Amino acid sequence: MVIKSGYTVILESFNSLASYWPSPRFPLRWDCIFVLPPWLEVWWQHFGSMADLYLCAVKQKETIIGIAPLLLRGEEASFIGSDNVCDYLDFIIAPGNAHEFFTILLDDLIQKGISRLSLRLLKPNSSVITHLVGIAKTRRYDVSCKMEDISLELDLPLTWEAYLKLLNRKQRHEVRRKLRRIREMGEVSYRIIDDNKAVSDTIHFFITLFRKTNTDKKFFMTAEMESFFISISKAIADIHLLKIGMLDIDSKPVAAIIYFDYDNIIYLYNSAYDPQYSSLSVGFISKILCIKNSIESGKIKFDFLKGAEEYKYRLGGKEIPLYGCQIVLK
Repeated sequence: MVIKSGYTVILESFNSLASYWPSPRFPLRWDCIFVLPPWLEVWWQHFGSMADLYLCAVKQKETIIGIAPLLLRGEEASFIGSDNVCDYLDFIIAPGNAHEFFTILLDDLIQKGISRLSLRLLKPNSSVITHLVGIAKTRRYDVSCKMEDISLELDLPLTWEAYLKLLNRKQRHEVRRKLRRIREMGEVSYRIIDDNKAVSDTIHFFITLFRKTNTDKKFFMTAEMESFFISISKAIADIHLLKIGMLDIDSKPVAAIIYFDYDNIIYLYNSAYDPQYSSLSVGFISKILCIKNSIESGKIKFDFLKGAEEYKYRLGGKEIPLYGCQIVLK
């Protein structure tokens, strides 16, 4: 559909979206792993049945300037995704094109009868916060943005010793003490599983361990959620971004973490451990060793993702606010 001279809004499919990432022909910024094409498609297959898909690209002639990964329910548009499995969401925009993209997108949504945007969860540097909110206010739309949650991040130094120095004295002592204690109990190893087939086989073990960890996790991992976890693990492993870190004591797996390795950043997605080894803090130690491996691999940031769990602070995480924005297009 032509909205403005030289611009068009094109309905995309998940297949066509996959051809845009990664591609030097389309210099779009895919800053958020939860809007990569495989993630969007798997989420939609599992949870999108009660909505209409609005997966559109705004083009200036033949150049894509942005993509809107939205779903529609009645007169409301929101991101493809949900806060129980997606930590951040955003639009995909080519640098320097945010104003044109949002101007065209808003006009198209209004033509389609959309009267409200409900957009969450948003980091402070998201395109919604940095561009869309200002454009909406200029148009005199009713805009409400509120902090809804927090995530925690850690800028990684160059060495493990430098990381330990970032921690306060109590935190540093705790990390060293726990590592020393577990090593006294047997042979400790931390291994990374990133081969596609190995990931597929290991995810079933992870889910079993996840259900053992505590009651809340057991109730979270329903049959529907298990199916999603298996599908999303395969999809992200297929694009070589998913890894599973396994902590072993005397060759027995006692803790596991699922994380994403994307754009030189580690995203800690989920974790589980064997309750029989809880006295050794194996869940905490698996995360310590993941941070250590990330530093040794030259990563620049460790993202603990959404939630204010105490261990994230103890490992040096710093708070990042997450917002929800409501925009009434009238």
